[in-house]
Formats: sequence, structure tokens, C-alpha cells
Amino acid sequence: MRSASFTLFPGRCLLCGNPSRRALDLCAPCEADLPYLDSACGQCALPLPAPGICARCQQHPPPFAISVVPCRHAFPIDHLIQRLKYGGELAQVAPLASLLATALRRRPEPLPQALVPVPLHWRRQATRGFNQALELANQIGKTLAIPVRPDLVRRARATPPQVGMARTERRRNLARAFVARAASMPEHIALIDDVVTTGSTMEALARCLGQAGAARIEVWAISRALLAN
Repeated sequence: MRSASFTLFPGRCLLCGNPSRRALDLCAPCEADLPYLDSACGQCALPLPAPGICARCQQHPPPFAISVVPCRHAFPIDHLIQRLKYGGELAQVAPLASLLATALRRRPEPLPQALVPVPLHWRRQATRGFNQALELANQIGKTLAIPVRPDLVRRARATPPQVGMARTERRRNLARAFVARAASMPEHIALIDDVVTTGSTMEALARCLGQAGAARIEVWAISRALLAN
């Protein structure tokens, strides 16, 4: 019965349109050609020539323990994320979340107690209609059986879009942007977002949740930009 259904309604790759394993997915050749992040800083996921800890994290350790990011923010990952984030194409959520879930299954560390998507200010979420980080977190949480806890933190003020901002500008922009709002904070948390650019958002969010009682915080995202400043 399943074979007949696949024949009548074959899956199509979101990138090339060729048959894929299921509808709204990536075919094997396109998935194999993705810009995987093979060598990166173990803490912030900045691409490096060899695995290790980057100079910035050695000099100024971030308030999170590790980052799990499967891809560089390059074509076609950047294209898929843009279609999700600004085009409202929620079909991109499943294949993007699957890339992260596959990377997480290979790691030896225990999984966190809760997933916390990076919150949007309510005005921006109302304009966009959804929070892409929450959509990704819901899919990953379902796949890995981890509770999703958007209730643990809120965005206290609307910040200007950070596209094009340098790291120092982003840090100033995010000052006091997040407020923890849980009486009891899980000890082990993973923060979820689509892209890590300079890491300023994750640092601000991790610092907020750490001060509220989280003992170990990880960063999980789909892609890492090459910006280091």
C-alpha cells in the first residue's frame, strides 16, 4: 500500500525538484552537497581550519558550554532558511530540523532537559505570523523527545533587526532584551535558532537563563555564518 502511494504521489526535492524520500524533503544528492560544517570551534561553532576552541572563546569564554551546528550559512542552506524565515514556507522546517537532529544523534553527551527557542518580540512575531526558532524547536523536540519550553524566557523589548550590525553593535542592541520568567529553571537547556551569526543573541540569552538558574546551556542551530567580528 505504501509503495503504491509513493508511486502515485512521489516526494519532490525542495531544491532540484527531483524525486526524494518523501514529500517536501531533500533528495540524496542535494543533501550530500550541503555546506556541512566539518571543522569548527567547539564552543561557538565558528568555522576553523581544524577542530578546537577559537581565540575569542579562549579569551572571552561564552556563557554556554558547546554549540551544535551542522552547516555553514552558505548556499543552499541560506536559501532554505530565507524561504522559511521571510517567505513563510514552513515546509522548510522538517528538512532543516532533520539535519540538526542527525548531528545530535551522533554526539555522546546526554540530551538537555528542555529546548528554548530564541523568542521574538510579540510585534515582530505578529508581523511575521510565526517564530521560525519555535517551529524548528517543535520539530526537533518531537524527533528527540525533548520538551520545548518557550515559557522560560521572553523578549522584553523590541530590538532593531541585526542584519549588517557588527558584533559590538549587536551586543549593545541586545542589552536587557531578554527576561527569564520561570520560577524553576531546568538545569540543562539547549537554545534553538536558525542561524548563528556573531553569537551575540545566544550569549545574551544564555547569560539571562544562566543567571536564572540553568547550570548547563548549549546552542543548537542549523547554520553558522562566517562572521567573526
